[in-house]
Amino acid sequence: CGGIGHGRREGRQVRRLDLEALIVHFQTLDARKTEVVETPCSPPSPRLNASLSAHPEKDELILFGGEYFNGQKTVLYNELYVYHIRKDTWTKVDIPSPPPRRCAHQVAVMVPQGGGQLWVFGGEFASPNGEQFYHYKDLWVLHLATKTWEQVRSTGGPSGRSGHRMVAWKRQLILFGGFHESTRDYIYYNDVYAFNLDTFAWSKLSPAGTGPTPRSGCQMSVTPQGGIVLYGGYSKQRVKKDVDKGTRHSDMFLLKPEDGREDKWVWTRINPSGVKPTPRSGFSVAMAPNHQTLFFGGVCDKEEEENLEGEFFNDLYFYDATRNRWFAGQLKGPKSEKKNRRRGRKEEPEGGSKQACGRASAQGPVEVVKEVVAEDGTVVTIKQVLAAPGSVGQAQSEDEDSSEEASSPVPGPCPRSNAMLAVKHGMLYVYGGMFEAGDRQITLSDLHCLDLHRMEAWKALVEMDPETQEWLEETDSEEDSEEEVEGAEGGYEDEDSAEESSAED
Repeated sequence: CGGIGHGRREGRQVRRLDLEALIVHFQTLDARKTEVVETPCSPPSPRLNASLSAHPEKDELILFGGEYFNGQKTVLYNELYVYHIRKDTWTKVDIPSPPPRRCAHQVAVMVPQGGGQLWVFGGEFASPNGEQFYHYKDLWVLHLATKTWEQVRSTGGPSGRSGHRMVAWKRQLILFGGFHESTRDYIYYNDVYAFNLDTFAWSKLSPAGTGPTPRSGCQMSVTPQGGIVLYGGYSKQRVKKDVDKGTRHSDMFLLKPEDGREDKWVWTRINPSGVKPTPRSGFSVAMAPNHQTLFFGGVCDKEEEENLEGEFFNDLYFYDATRNRWFAGQLKGPKSEKKNRRRGRKEEPEGGSKQACGRASAQGPVEVVKEVVAEDGTVVTIKQVLAAPGSVGQAQSEDEDSSEEASSPVPGPCPRSNAMLAVKHGMLYVYGGMFEAGDRQITLSDLHCLDLHRMEAWKALVEMDPETQEWLEETDSEEDSEEEVEGAEGGYEDEDSAEESSAED
């Protein structure tokens, strides 16, 4: 999954599944839900390509959907979790008639009368072996005040897809791109659609100008001037039989109404100044309090024929649409008392990790190596580059007393791609994502926050739990594949675990 395209596994002959029938089966399980049930719970299990959204009226974050892959089996979710920011607690919310389980969907939050709405479009469902995909073209709305799901049926909308991007613009949802993949072929899109929240009608836009080439996994945000910025993305093309070549896009475009008309739009390619992110895919986006667009993390894959080796990132970049300029988001570091500086700071600086302390220079980054032992006994090594504080960053004023800044590196989320971001009251929240250790995919479930006004240091709210890390070696036998399929037809797990499953387009 992932919203950019899928790899291919060779040498496996697996009986084809009727994914639509499997989806209907999961919705049958969901039909047992007849009332809203809110259950306090521990943090959600690891998952990728879910959506994390800030509640428009409450101090809450809403997590929906996602996927998990353990090396042999792919599991899709349609669970809804709420993180209560002030209480630092989680609640699992079971709502009757939810959307089918999915990942790589898009969510937009609206704030009309009635307590707010969370709109969901598209995404994909995968077979347990991860070799078949069903792309949704459905549109749902979660009414936050009443905790009710509603499927909105309207003709003329986008085709089934995942990896698309959608933003709320005035009283419309604007959707761009994505991809659709079948067993034999794939297609990337660069079309633009608008959904009117007053008339509940789709319309396909035909912007003037030269726009982006077809792609998925780009990022979009609304500018203070009323335009929509689109950056990056990923696409691939076939270079020979069963061999594809991927392209990481690093171009940037502005989509805006032409002459102020909401029915006519125009594309313009833009070339911002400043410090631009290095080429990557799988990066995440959120809106900072000052109307700047924030980008986090990602991966740069080095492709050689069918082999992929990725470099993962945990850096921050900001794009200022008013000045059309990029800049790197550098942290100042946690503050310590001046008297501690005079004593030579023999004690560990406030907020610093033991690995990150020592006598690190404030002139450059420091690499910290952590080892995590998974439940199966596997030792996973995480290399993390900690940014050195003291550099002028996004929110640092020039007249601050630099003598109060700590000189230790600033710990934070480990490098990752496909993290989920949300901003609430000027705080950036980073949840989950993934990185790779050799042939193993590590799916994260940690949660970190950063005050975007102070830009001092990350705070870990939920640490990565090694006991949630399971990895099974891939099997090639037809018998194992048949068992996998039979397990899927039985409901992935068992029917009592319906909270992990549901579906219908």
